[in-house]
Amino acid sequence: MFMLSNSFLPVQLFSLLEEEYMANLDSLSYLVVDDVGSVREFLRQSLIHLGVATDNITEASTGEKALQAFRATIPDVVFLDIELPDLDGQDVLKQIKSIKNNAFVVMVSAHSTVENVKEAISNGASGFIVKPFSPQKITTIMNKYPG
Repeated sequence: MFMLSNSFLPVQLFSLLEEEYMANLDSLSYLVVDDVGSVREFLRQSLIHLGVATDNITEASTGEKALQAFRATIPDVVFLDIELPDLDGQDVLKQIKSIKNNAFVVMVSAHSTVENVKEAISNGASGFIVKPFSPQKITTIMNKYPG
């Protein structure tokens, strides 16, 4: 049986793994889609806090702009509001998934109805967060990133 002599080793190992994981997050590209500027800024600041470079974050305020930005950058991660002024976020999700089937898309909504969550999952969403949310929720969602 293998025994650890240093009781701090697991904590140190976890810290090293966490640092390596966070370093990987910073190499990804992100698209943040919400019609409310303060929500986009909060998501942006949360990502920056996780170590993401500002150059790796693109923003869009409408569904059409989101699709244009997605086609232009093919980001690794998308935070997508369900309620946009021009298009339904669920429809934008479907279009994103048709462009890149394995896109990591996190739906964002003030309305966490069972129907919204079920529809988002059936449309291929990788996660769902409810407004208002904390930076910890962003971290938790990003821990699910398969990369």
